[in-house]
Amino acid sequence: MEQPGVDQVTEVTNTSWFARLGQAVVGVLIGLILVVVSIGVLFWNEGRAIRTAQGLAEGAGIVRSVSAERVDPANDGRLVHVTGMLSTAGPVSDPDFALKAQAVRLARHVEVYQWKEETHSETRTKFGGGEEHTTTYKYVRTWSDKPVDSDRFKEPRGHTNPVMTYQSRDLLAAGTRLGGFAVPDSLLRGFGEPKHLAATEAQANALQIRVSKPVAVNDGDLYVGRDPSQPAIGDMRISFSEVPLQTASVVAAQSGSGFAPFPTHTGTTVELIAAGAVPAKLMFQHAEEENVTMTWVLRLISVILMLVGFNFVLRPLAVAGSVMPLLGDVIGAGTFLVALVCTVAVAPVVIALGWLWYRPLIGIGVLVVGAAATWGLARLLRARTETRKAVRPAT
Repeated sequence: MEQPGVDQVTEVTNTSWFARLGQAVVGVLIGLILVVVSIGVLFWNEGRAIRTAQGLAEGAGIVRSVSAERVDPANDGRLVHVTGMLSTAGPVSDPDFALKAQAVRLARHVEVYQWKEETHSETRTKFGGGEEHTTTYKYVRTWSDKPVDSDRFKEPRGHTNPVMTYQSRDLLAAGTRLGGFAVPDSLLRGFGEPKHLAATEAQANALQIRVSKPVAVNDGDLYVGRDPSQPAIGDMRISFSEVPLQTASVVAAQSGSGFAPFPTHTGTTVELIAAGAVPAKLMFQHAEEENVTMTWVLRLISVILMLVGFNFVLRPLAVAGSVMPLLGDVIGAGTFLVALVCTVAVAPVVIALGWLWYRPLIGIGVLVVGAAATWGLARLLRARTETRKAVRPAT
């Protein structure tokens, strides 16, 4: 939530056509690097997705459900599914705020009212190929849970942020167990749904000793400052949440009296946890869905990276033509379409090669789809070129 108190600074710079052309030539190298990196990430991602899927399928076929009450040494090293009530060796505490809770995890969320720099840029191409850049730096006051370095501001004077004395933290209870099994911290860090834990006067008094501003409990959170309705730079909001002790389900390798990642034959590992009494089959299903989602996210990122890379490679053409701004815009639109065609042509091939390495039939299908899409875009580009020639006035 942003508050009133806004000011701004405007900067105007000019770049000549020769300087822009030089930057574009350097950008070709950057573009080639981006294309190569995107190809590498795409190929790696397909292998990762396939190996993860195969590893999960392997795990789903050999997992065995065991009792949480007693650790059976005969299952050591095997993939087990265990459901039971979590317990801890004692309460988890945040000593900075004299706070203790009978919970699996205790979270502290800290926000500080700070200056933030927002930038807005506009570029205008001038006749002759030069560019005029107008950048506006706007300074707003806002709540942030990360320290904002005001020394990096374009205009740091009058916009100095204080040191962030306290920051957000996640604290885990010691000695967490699932029945007779010790649960490692790696499984607990992302476990459960945090629930708000109301602050008390005891936490406010503990903090008041160490800060110079007034401390009060406001809507169940701690507020450091004079007036929550009119915050000042440096004011803090501190809230707490807990993941309570509850029933949990784990799928992992039994390692002694605890759990460890289970190594599969594909080189991946299986180590899953879920809140509640969740069957092993459903836990593997959720893990497979997460793998599919991650695969598509990485594909999208790689394709965007490739498109940007091809744009950099072709950018010198648009810059060269921008001696006449309108001509530069037309060439720029054309180079973007060419970059899109190159991306649509290359990305499916890389994905298909990844699948061909592991699953040939699916890889062939991806190649066919990619070829069809490339042919369609190439035909569209050819049709646009012919249309432009047809409407050009005869000389």
